[in-house]
Amino acid sequence: MKRALLSLLRCPQCAGNFRLVENKGDEQEVEEGTLRCETCENENQIRNFIPRFVDSENYARGFGFQWNLHAQTQLDKFNGTKITTERFFDGTQWKPDEVKGMNVLEAGCGAGRFTDVMLAAGMQVYSLDYSNAVDACLVNHGLHPNLNIVQGDMCKVPYAKQSFDRVFCFGVLQHTPDVRKSFFSLTELVRPGGSIAVDVYRNTLKARLHYPRYLLRPLAKRLAAPKLYSVVEKMVDFLLPVSIGLKRIPLIGKYMYPLIPVANYWGDLPLNKKMVREWSVVDTFDWLASWYDQPQKAETIKSWMEEAGFVNIQVRNLGSFVATGDKLL
Repeated sequence: MKRALLSLLRCPQCAGNFRLVENKGDEQEVEEGTLRCETCENENQIRNFIPRFVDSENYARGFGFQWNLHAQTQLDKFNGTKITTERFFDGTQWKPDEVKGMNVLEAGCGAGRFTDVMLAAGMQVYSLDYSNAVDACLVNHGLHPNLNIVQGDMCKVPYAKQSFDRVFCFGVLQHTPDVRKSFFSLTELVRPGGSIAVDVYRNTLKARLHYPRYLLRPLAKRLAAPKLYSVVEKMVDFLLPVSIGLKRIPLIGKYMYPLIPVANYWGDLPLNKKMVREWSVVDTFDWLASWYDQPQKAETIKSWMEEAGFVNIQVRNLGSFVATGDKLL
């Protein structure tokens, strides 16, 4: 943890300021230590340079397993593509020359695929994740001078309100216990005049073609992560060729292949055969390991943005519903 981060951190229990005690590190970074709230005396530990505000044994533990195992899979700098860079800038509609130097909260960093994009664009990045995927993010990016990593709860983000010029959250909201509460927690962190970009799974008729995965999840999510991962690998090896075969069928293939409960990016993303399989394993595991999967309607997300005081609101269908807006001054 950078020592300078202390000025932004707030106790998730009472919003009090922290003081740093019993720490070791150097003049810039704290490797191990304790954060003690000056108001309620609540204590949180810093381990491996990361402040920890939640126990890693939580509903997101499967994601932590996944991203520590596949830490490099979806990062552009490792896979040689621009998939994540294009998704980030297409979704947020932020311009690299406009956001350079801005403070950006990344809610749900995983192994840091979008972190990589933001750091490359020169942003001051504050990455948060509920799982121990934060450790994979640290491995991928190291003690980057523009990066702060925290393990914490999106509904109790341990930062002062209105601390950020931008707030970004892709691929996460639908996996939280209370999507609305999580969303509004994030909006409180945007400074007046700042912007937010979030996405959420679509609650549409077409999206319901993936219904088979919802039938499997109640059982799958109760398996230990290593066991589920082994099952998913076997599923992908057997079912992905079937899904690709259906996808090749003219006209009706696009409606048929989602009935097979494995992720299939063949023909959609610039991935070689090995990468198509690896991304399928990652996202199929993601589908089945998540304790919560709560798609939303576009009008719901828009109404939440309006209620939170945002203007210039756009909700676009980019596979997921992507919502962007600016907070009133």
